[in-house]
Parts: sequence; structure tokens; C-alpha cells
Amino acid sequence: MEQFIDLVGQMAPYLLLGFLLAGLMHAFIPSTFYVRHLSKPGFSSAFKAALLGIPLPLCSCGVLPTAMSLRKEGASKGATVSFLIATPQTGVDSILATYGLMGLPFAIIRPIAALFTALFGGLMVREDSVEKTGQSAGSNANEIKRMNFWQKIVEALRYGFVTMMQDIGKWLIIGLVVAALITICVPSEWLAVFHGNTWASMLLVLCVAVPMYICATGSIPIAVALMLKGLTPGAALVLLIGGPACNVASILVVRKVLGTRTLIIYLLSIVAGSVAFGALVDYLQFNGIIDFLGNLAMTDACCESSLSWVEWGSTALLAVLLVNALVSRHIHHRADDHDHTAAEHHDAGRKYHIEGMTCNHCRMAVERAIASVEGVTSVSVDLQTKEAHVEGSPADEDVTEAVRQVGYDCTPM
Repeated sequence: MEQFIDLVGQMAPYLLLGFLLAGLMHAFIPSTFYVRHLSKPGFSSAFKAALLGIPLPLCSCGVLPTAMSLRKEGASKGATVSFLIATPQTGVDSILATYGLMGLPFAIIRPIAALFTALFGGLMVREDSVEKTGQSAGSNANEIKRMNFWQKIVEALRYGFVTMMQDIGKWLIIGLVVAALITICVPSEWLAVFHGNTWASMLLVLCVAVPMYICATGSIPIAVALMLKGLTPGAALVLLIGGPACNVASILVVRKVLGTRTLIIYLLSIVAGSVAFGALVDYLQFNGIIDFLGNLAMTDACCESSLSWVEWGSTALLAVLLVNALVSRHIHHRADDHDHTAAEHHDAGRKYHIEGMTCNHCRMAVERAIASVEGVTSVSVDLQTKEAHVEGSPADEDVTEAVRQVGYDCTPM
């Protein structure tokens, strides 16, 4: 328990600042801003997509509907892949948390690695035509445009400290618990073969990180715990890149929406980029050029000392916000159940089962996609039950196709 509290205490101030910045980006930057710069094929769009994706606080599941919506709005295929690779690796919240727990060198190399791996993947993709529908991003842009300054501030706080925490709060807690368990339960001699062994360490991490789901922020304490047990800093970077950038769900969606060839490029870019930068980090570390382990000793020492009042206060506030987000999600789920029940008694609306949603970004993307279908008067999507309740007179095939285009399976019920 002490290890868990110490890790949370060190990350909490940076997490709170990161969540705030993420909310401000969401409220003040309309989604049409991204589309406007990503439509042309080639280096420029792929580069801009990577730059735009790096600060966005989207996980590897939340980025999927966003990327598919950008593609639908006219973003080039290369830019879409570049965005898909760069965005889940980082985010303002995870960059700040990386700095707080792992030090400045890691906080700098992480977004640089995301930029180059994304750019490589985007440039490797062969372009094809894409139809501009002007629906998904426009809906979000209109909502933002109608708000005044103070409404945007409220929306920023709601998004950063409620919506985002609902999406990644569970995974952040899981990451912290896993890190504490590794620190307490895994004897250092179990990983002795990996001490200072760059390639063995990276192979171990790749086998675990690529298929599993872990968010960019939740991967940080696990990386720290593994380094404390002897894995190299390069292997830790592989975890920070490969873990958030892809998982089984994202692999399936990329293959379905963008094709097998694009999926292979997507995976090769992540693996090759993470290994290349991991090897670079270990080279710089073991040749005394840059010390990536300098903050590790401080982190280890901090785990044996008391937290400052700022860290305790931030920890308490983070705990309150997490509880509020989870409770709000439960209340919202029950309210949706009530609304759906009432609708069934008063309206002959249709219900659809949506497969693949894992976060609020997924839910909002599906709602926007269905709302854009001709004949839909209202739509409500429940993340827990994976059901969409649609009112109006749309054709089932139009609804299922709209949902498919943003990366999910839709079946009439």
C-alpha cells in the first residue's frame, strides 16, 4: 500500500496539470483545425498529423474513432496512420507525469520517439482516394463555436476532470497497482538475466506490451518498477511506446478499416521505432552521454520518505476527482437505462448493438456517426451495455455503415 501511495503522490501534481491542459485543448481547439491540415498526401500531412497528435490525451482505443473521423472528413491515409501511431504514445498529461516520475531526459525522448515512428509509418502508407463527408468533425466544431469563453472553461474542466478520468482512471489505477506489485512481489534475481542486456530486455517488453492494453499514463509506473528491478532504460522506453500505441483491439480495427497492408506498416513502425529509440537510449546511458537513470534513484528514495504537502494535497484531490468521475459514470449509466426504458414505452425507436467501444471517446464518435445519418432525429449510446437507441426513420444499413466507418461493428437488435 505504501508503494502505491508514494507512486500516486509523485505523479498527482503533474497528472492534474495534464488533465487541465487536455481539457483546455478540447474546449478551445475545434476538430476542424486538425482536418484542415491533414488532407494532402505526403510528408507535410504526415508530419502535421504527428505534431497534432502528440499533445492530445487519447489512449489507443480512444484515438481510433478520432482517427477514423479524420479519415472520413478527408485526411490522407498517411496522415491518419501517422495520427494513429503518435497520439496514444503521449499526451500532455503523460508527458508531465513522465517528467515527474522518470525525469527530463525521458520526458523529452518520449515525444521525439512518437514523432519519428509516426512519421515513418505515415510516409510508408500508399495513398488512395477518400470521400469527404464533412460530418463528424463539423458537429464537434459547431458545438465548440456556439460556446462563450466561460462555457468553454466549464467544458474544459468537465472534459479534463470527468470525461478523461472516466476513460483512463481505471487503467491508471491498474498501472499503479501493477507497479506496486512488481516492486513488492517480484524478486530482483528473477530479472537478473536482463540487467544491462538491451536486446533481451526489449524482447521481453515487446512480447508483453504490444498485444495488451495500457494507457500512456498508466505505463509510466510500470516502466519505473521494471527499471528498479533491472530492466534497461531502453526497454522501459519500448514499454512507453509499444504498450500505449497498440493492442489487440486497435490491431483489429486498423485491419478492418484501413486494410491488412496498412496494419503491417502500422505494427512495423511501432516495433521498429520503439526498438531503435530503445537501443539509442541504452547507448546514450551506457556510454555516459545522457543519464536516463538519474531520476530513478530519486524516485526510489522518495518511496522511502514522506510526501510533501503539495503531493499529499494533489493526491487527495486526484482521489476525489477519480471517485466523482466513476460515480458520475455509474449515475449516467442508470439514467440512460431509465431513459431507454421510457423511450421503449413511448416511441418505436430502433436499438443497435455496438461492438468495440471501450471509452467515452468511442461513445461520442458513435453518437456523432449515427446522428449524421439521414432520418435520425435523436440518438443515445450506452457505453456499458454497448447499445444505441435511435429515434427517427433511418435505414438500418445506413446506420450500420456510418458506425462501421468510424471503426465499430453495428448490429440491429
